[in-house]
Amino acid sequence: MTITAAHVRRTYYVLGLGNTLAASLIWGVNTLFLLDAGLTNFQAFAANAFFTAGMVLFEVPTGIVADSWGRRASYLLGTVTLAATTVLYVWLWRIDGPFWAWAVSSALIGLGFTFFSGATEAWLVDALAATGYTGSLDRVFARGQVFMGIGMLVGAGGGGYLAQVAGLGAPYLLRAAVLVVMLVVAALLMHDLGFTPDRGGGYRTEVRRIAAQSVEYGLRVRPVRWLMLAAPCTGGAMIYVHYALQPYLLELWGDETAYGIVGLSAALLAAAQIVGGLVAPALRRVFARRTSMLLVTLGLSVLAVLLIALIPNFWVVLALVVAWGLLSAAGQPVRQAYLNGMIPSQQRATILSFDSLMASTGGVVAQPALGRAADVWGYPASYVISAGVAALALPFVWLSRRERHPADVP
Repeated sequence: MTITAAHVRRTYYVLGLGNTLAASLIWGVNTLFLLDAGLTNFQAFAANAFFTAGMVLFEVPTGIVADSWGRRASYLLGTVTLAATTVLYVWLWRIDGPFWAWAVSSALIGLGFTFFSGATEAWLVDALAATGYTGSLDRVFARGQVFMGIGMLVGAGGGGYLAQVAGLGAPYLLRAAVLVVMLVVAALLMHDLGFTPDRGGGYRTEVRRIAAQSVEYGLRVRPVRWLMLAAPCTGGAMIYVHYALQPYLLELWGDETAYGIVGLSAALLAAAQIVGGLVAPALRRVFARRTSMLLVTLGLSVLAVLLIALIPNFWVVLALVVAWGLLSAAGQPVRQAYLNGMIPSQQRATILSFDSLMASTGGVVAQPALGRAADVWGYPASYVISAGVAALALPFVWLSRRERHPADVP
């Protein structure tokens, strides 16, 4: 069968839809799930920090898998690992497992996600080039954002209501089932194109190679370096903002068991992601440079988080959450296209994984600290701090813009 660019794009959309559906089934209730297991805010966000620490720890080994065995192999391993560790989470919830067990299982879930990070995006870009695609990457990433938004809309919204009807463990079991389905879909549709796996070196050789390439094609390339240094600030703050919304919205609503309300907010956030993906190409044309759009969307996102902290009204906060999601979704495809335009094909998975590692590193530090701030001062204060952390990314994006890389003006 001759694989066309259209087939590659459709496969990418299906993978994005299925992955996000599976992942987002628990997004609306994950913090509530951990608190229901007897953890404090600090422990719950520390468990999430172990998840991001797992992503930091395993980024390099799984990057070796993607570069040495192929992006398809990496994706398949990710679905198996994530399905198994999700079931482990449910078991710990059922037995009121100790914190150390939550920490280990969270790190293993991070392992599952690192198999995806960088590999799927690198597979898309290389496969499109191999099939002769000459269109806009911004448009493909934006449309992918729409499909992921649809997955999030169904998953996060449905997961909240499923938890209310069938218990907090039900969305996790459904997530594992969806991942098994995606394993079969990827095995049938995903093929490595435009990329030849390099299996010549051992593990230590590969680690040295990846470290060298991360420096050579990442940190030493000035516009890439500044963009990557912004990632810990946005990654650390925004993952906390997302997961803290669950208990904070229920606190504002006045009923800590109204999981359906959390599902509604997650569904609205997903709808904002869909709209953001749809408007991103048109909005991109308003700006002459990609970094201009990144600065505007990031700055307004920071403002939205600050207002969430300062206006403790459920309906106002819900509207601000939608605005925050819309801005984040509109900026993400542009950042993806900008970064991909600055790195070579052979090192693409490595550099994208390193970029993900930088964002995860921010989450490791920020989540337990912000969770502790919520325990001591309350959620609004932790959101003010989150806005400040995210704002630290703005100077780095401006420094990347100042380098005037050709990828900034496609």
